[in-house]
Amino acid sequence: MSKIAFVCQGNAGRSQLATALAEAERDQRGIDVSIVTGGVDPHDHVHPEVKAVLAEQGIEIEREPRRIQEADLVDADYVITMGCDVAEFAPASWDGHAERWELDHPGGDDLASVRTMRDEIRTRVEDLFNREIVDPV
Repeated sequence: MSKIAFVCQGNAGRSQLATALAEAERDQRGIDVSIVTGGVDPHDHVHPEVKAVLAEQGIEIEREPRRIQEADLVDADYVITMGCDVAEFAPASWDGHAERWELDHPGGDDLASVRTMRDEIRTRVEDLFNREIVDPV
């Protein structure tokens, strides 16, 4: 596995959580994998409750929501979608693995609900890394 893309509708919640947790997992394991994120219809800012539950784990994110681009996906091994379908944005020539994670939208949720989502996403990220053979950096 060399590249993962996490995509949701607004790139303000679920995909930001997944990206930040995947980056932390990658760094902890010392593996070489590129991680990108984007949304089909990006919001103006990351949900504050998402930033708050990541900060509780010592993870700070500064990136803003952005639109997913075909160029982000051309060489992606995995595209993980949350609340959208890969067919909405993937180039016709893309031949990676698409996986849909059914997760509620966290915008406006209380911190306890977003913590539960963070922990579920962390488990899914760990499972993704565990089932793929990756080379240490």
